[in-house]
This record gives sequence, structure tokens and C-alpha cells, in this order.
Amino acid sequence: MNETQVTVIGNVATEVTYAQTPGGVPVANFRLASTERRYDRARDGWVDGETQWMTVTAWRTLAGHLIDSLAKGDPVVVSGRLRVREWTEGEVKRSRVEIDARSVGHDLSRGTARFSWAPGARSGSPGVSPGGSAGGSGGGPPGRASGAAAGPEGAAGAAGAAFGEAVPGWIVDALRGRRPAGAGVGAVAEGESGGDA
Repeated sequence: MNETQVTVIGNVATEVTYAQTPGGVPVANFRLASTERRYDRARDGWVDGETQWMTVTAWRTLAGHLIDSLAKGDPVVVSGRLRVREWTEGEVKRSRVEIDARSVGHDLSRGTARFSWAPGARSGSPGVSPGGSAGGSGGGPPGRASGAAAGPEGAAGAAGAAFGEAVPGWIVDALRGRRPAGAGVGAVAEGESGGDA
């Protein structure tokens, strides 16, 4: 499969939005602005070039981590699969550049950050995949089997376990209202693949 992998340095240009696909897969999006900087000898200084705008999409565990970690204006480094969507509105041809993120982090050349391990991500998780699921576990959170029970809180407990403290309470409450009681995390993502939901 031929995919174009890119790494882009830029700034988070919008608030991170969080939603779920009809199949229950978490997804987060934000707009990324990447402005070229170049040295202008005539001005004897650095100048801004053209700004490139992209939509960044993250799935599963990465989606939950983005909600807790990023804010509008943050300098970031995004790595993932490049996609260019094209469509026609009337007689006008339009396009949008998207990155299906595998990894997102703060740009430490412009500041500092403190890393916090997600529950279960540091030990006991054989090969966490780019989509955030433990290798072969069917899309559950790292370090947890796909059929693990969600506990007495149902889907809300599963969401909290999937993302640890990364999921704000309002998201857990929204999930509680959308899922039947006792639905496990593995059942949510069963049969889902990659980020193409």
C-alpha cells in the first residue's frame, strides 16, 4: 500500500473537537497552521512565508490524549498519513489537506512540556499500534484485553479506563447516555479498522 507519510511542524489553530463514529470509535480533530520561516538577506532577518492549513484527525486512544493535552495556539509536531480530499461545489473545485495522525506532540524547540504516562501504556502492553490499540487486542486501550468488562459504570467506566484521566467528565457523561450499560471497550471497536471509519 502506497501512503504518503508526513511530519508537519505548526500551531494548533482551533480547539480540539471530540466525537465518536456511529460504531463508537473515538475521534478528535483540529486545524493545524504551518507557516514557513525563511531568512531574507535583503531585510537581514527572518520573515514569514505562506501559511499551509491542514485538518488533523486522531483516532481511539490518541483522540482522548489530544483532548487533555492540546490547546489552541500550542506549537506541535504532527506525524501521519497525508490525504488530499477534492470535491466540486457547483462549478468550483475545492480541496482540503488532511493528516490522519499517528503521533502528535508539543514542539519542544519552542517551550517545555512534562510527559505523563497513560494508565497501562508503560508496562504490560505489547506493541501499542499507531491507532492506539494494543497489538491484536481488537482496539481496546493499551494493556487491557478487548473483552474486558467495563465495570459497574458501563460505557462511562470503559471510557475512563481507556483514556485514564485524559477524558474530561463531560465526555464520560455523554458516553454514559449513548451506550447500553455493560458495553465493554472491546465491543465498541470490534470490527473497526485503522482510521477509516
